[in-house]
Amino acid sequence: MAMTSVFDALSHPIRREVLELLKGGGKTAGELADHFPVSKPTMSGHFAKLKAANLILGESRGGNVIYTLNLTTLEEAVMGFMGRMGVGATDPQDDEGAGQ
Repeated sequence: MAMTSVFDALSHPIRREVLELLKGGGKTAGELADHFPVSKPTMSGHFAKLKAANLILGESRGGNVIYTLNLTTLEEAVMGFMGRMGVGATDPQDDEGAGQ
């Protein structure tokens, strides 16, 4: 997973809102598209970007595509970024002298 593709996918407010909508469970492409004042082809492009970053998964069911959130990829990207920034990285030896 490339962190760059995840952050690129997260850079657009519609794509971030799609992820928020999927927190409640899987939704069809049409259900998601109904939340936005853009064309279906535009939404398809947003779904493609999210899928390419592996942030959502799409499964065909009965002629519909059901999208679900892939939290694993998001967690890996955030943790990887935090690691690069030195946030949350602790050395267990640093704790040994704490409180003395």
